[in-house]
Amino acid sequence: MHRIPPWLRSFIPAPLSVSRREMLLGVVGAGIGLFATEWSSRIALGTLNPWFIAPMGASAVLLFAMPASPLAQPWSLVGGNTISALVGVACALLLGHTGLAAGVAGALAIGAMFALRCLHPPGGAVAITAVLGGPVVAQLGFHYALWPVATNAGLMVLTGLLFNHLAGRRYPHHASAQPHHTSDPLPSHRLGFTHDDLTRALTGQGALLDISPQDLEEILVRAQELASQRRWSDVRCSDIMSRDVVSIGPRDSVDEAWARLAHHKIKALPVVDGEGVLAGIVSLHDFFIGHSAPDPRRVPVMSTARYVEDIMTRKVRAARPEQPIGDLVGLFSDRGLHHMPVVDERRRVVGMITQSDVVATLFSGPPAR
Repeated sequence: MHRIPPWLRSFIPAPLSVSRREMLLGVVGAGIGLFATEWSSRIALGTLNPWFIAPMGASAVLLFAMPASPLAQPWSLVGGNTISALVGVACALLLGHTGLAAGVAGALAIGAMFALRCLHPPGGAVAITAVLGGPVVAQLGFHYALWPVATNAGLMVLTGLLFNHLAGRRYPHHASAQPHHTSDPLPSHRLGFTHDDLTRALTGQGALLDISPQDLEEILVRAQELASQRRWSDVRCSDIMSRDVVSIGPRDSVDEAWARLAHHKIKALPVVDGEGVLAGIVSLHDFFIGHSAPDPRRVPVMSTARYVEDIMTRKVRAARPEQPIGDLVGLFSDRGLHHMPVVDERRRVVGMITQSDVVATLFSGPPAR
């Protein structure tokens, strides 16, 4: 391998960093998308020939195999194809149905997509088809941009929206929202490189990358988190957790839970059954009605519930004693968790970890090796 010249080495297929599930979804989704678009177009435009255009195959590759790509987003797909069709028809009318017109159409279509921020590679094929598509396409004129092009593209996007939603993918793709709904970056994003650093690096790099800056930033931050987890892999939850855990039962009174929080000066209690198995967690905000109300103008009032089980949070994220603390940093810093019970294999509570425990450990530094 080392004897192969670098320029020749680039012809060797690079490994794909994609799961088998994503590969299967890309294959199945593209098939469904093309079939649904062709069938819908034939029903709506059955008297028109052609009702279905070949560049939709390339659009399907982007939409279903690479749904996170900026080139596969709805505006890129619909706008890129439609604008390229208009450019192609205009070039055919001005320069005739010639090879020269096809080349000019492809070049101008790329320029128009750049200008309107809807770059979509199949648009180049759409522009050329408008010039060299034959008498039927020529007869359509500018109507070719409306149908079949815009119609096909719109139907493809609708199919993509439904399929990707059912497959659990984010489409249209967007960066993860800030969970606290503020303008501050997440804690994990405040050290190291900044968004401005990344923007300047991309600008200096010059070439267009098929990934959004937001997605690239998430990948880089995730790489930093993985490196941090590796650095702290020797420190386990059992090393830093509190073992003398103050807990409460689901049928204990709300007044008793409040009294234990006040007496021990803590902010959350794991709720356990008679065998110590985790059943939920109760924290200060659980004592108030309206703490999770969607209307921010609603003032929380003290709950009138009698038992802990009536106010506790039942879905609790828990850690294991042998789990590295690096796994918890993102949960505490970015997800807003303040307390996390530690449970054994039977879900019995054996410890408690708080933000303070993690901060104190990180401040002390990793153990010597």
